[in-house]
Amino acid sequence: MSACGALDELNCSLGVARAALSNDPKLKSVARALVRIQADCFSVGHLLAAPRNPCNGDALRAATAKLECEIDAWDKELPPLKTFILPGGSAAAAALHVARAATRRAERQTVALSAVENLPESVLAYLNRLSSWLFTAARRANQLNALAETPWKGPISR
Repeated sequence: MSACGALDELNCSLGVARAALSNDPKLKSVARALVRIQADCFSVGHLLAAPRNPCNGDALRAATAKLECEIDAWDKELPPLKTFILPGGSAAAAALHVARAATRRAERQTVALSAVENLPESVLAYLNRLSSWLFTAARRANQLNALAETPWKGPISR
């Protein structure tokens, strides 16, 4: 099943991001959160592999709420976005952006799976909020390392 494969890719990309953050003392709390998130992704995988399991996804709803709280806290520290930004900055932020893209792929594959399997709503909600968390974490990583974000300048004109 492609959703499980995409989730495995996601978990691996989270490991790469965690490795990229591990040597930066300013980002230790984000690296610790990634360990928690990797464990959450195993729970998501369990729900995808056994969709008829009587598990109702309560733990995943709590994990989603935790992501929301962390996003809200970081957003208070970040300048508001006035334009799209290009992924990148520090190696840590770039790795978080790659993990965000992997999350979006896992989300798309899970949406496709949900068309044929009855999945708990909490699965899609978690993946959706995780991509937002990773985006915000990447912005925070650049901010803590005093790296400016690169704004998107618009479409190529001919």
